[in-house]
Amino acid sequence: MYAMERQQLIERELRDVGRVSVVDLARRFDVTTETVRRDLDRLETSGSLRRVHGGAVSTDRGSTAESTLTERRDRQGDAKRAIGAEAASLLGGGFRGSIFFDGGTTPAAVAAMLPDTIGSSSAGVEVVTHSLEAAHLLAGEAHLSLTTIGGRVRGVTAAAVGAHTVRAISLLRPDIAFVGTNGLSAGFGLSTPDPEEAAVKTAIIQSARRVVLVADAAKFGEELLVRFARLDEIDVLVTDAAPPAPLAAALADADVEVRVA
Repeated sequence: MYAMERQQLIERELRDVGRVSVVDLARRFDVTTETVRRDLDRLETSGSLRRVHGGAVSTDRGSTAESTLTERRDRQGDAKRAIGAEAASLLGGGFRGSIFFDGGTTPAAVAAMLPDTIGSSSAGVEVVTHSLEAAHLLAGEAHLSLTTIGGRVRGVTAAAVGAHTVRAISLLRPDIAFVGTNGLSAGFGLSTPDPEEAAVKTAIIQSARRVVLVADAAKFGEELLVRFARLDEIDVLVTDAAPPAPLAAALADADVEVRVA
């Protein structure tokens, strides 16, 4: 394979996933890691990516960069559906109680699975969310009790934020919360680009009796501008691939159960 062909494939991978690993690319292309690093250096020079430790990320993956809701719906779709099904299975068919859904496409994937997962027990289930997307998915379910929390809706996430939203969440004590994140790392924990989104996520985590983080593997190693939780503040991580060794060790030290869909 010519260098130009490899570099085109690397650019395509970055568009689809947002991040690439030197080791994974070397294995995929059957070349040395030095060859991959030269490819990444050329692509960085042309402005196609940004080099990070162990690989590269797309140029829109800075600490304050945030994709639109539409872009995120189209990214890692199969992985998010698998995560949604696995996370929803934590509730079981006989679940009765209260559930909070965070904003974002991965928590929404869990919400989409909720009616089929809890089945006839839905008459005893109270759902609360500040996410317009999750609310839209569940609004037509006659046997679910649905409450939405208001506030200023961010167009990027279609979720309410602000002091009113945080205050309303702080008055709740849901049995379980499904929370999303933009970044998940061993050293920095859970992070997101926007301070108002971070404040809402912190409020959800502090309010819930049990916190389930739902995040695809593209979030591993990412550190965005604002940390909203430590690893030891979550109970379960549901993802689509085993975390890399440093993150896996940190999760184990924090007593976080990891479930791979």
